[in-house]
Amino acid sequence: MNGAPVHQIDSARRNPLDEQHSMARLVRELRQLTGLTQEKFAARLGVTFPTINRWENDRAKPSPLALEKIESLLRSLGDKGEALHKAYFEKEA
Repeated sequence: MNGAPVHQIDSARRNPLDEQHSMARLVRELRQLTGLTQEKFAARLGVTFPTINRWENDRAKPSPLALEKIESLLRSLGDKGEALHKAYFEKEA
């Protein structure tokens, strides 16, 4: 696997959306699920407001470290975040 992290998103199953668009949807859906503003969501993930805004508007995608924080936040939500976690971080069997 060339050192790829296990939690890496399986972009092959995200068709017809491209990976960056999928990331935009994930970030927006997770933020809305938490009920946080972009500013507060940015603080929760340790990034800036413009970073969240760029992620949500398809102008950038989260770094591998940011993806780890996003996945951790999803896991911390328990049942509330389970569907999003399955959709974006778990590979189909």
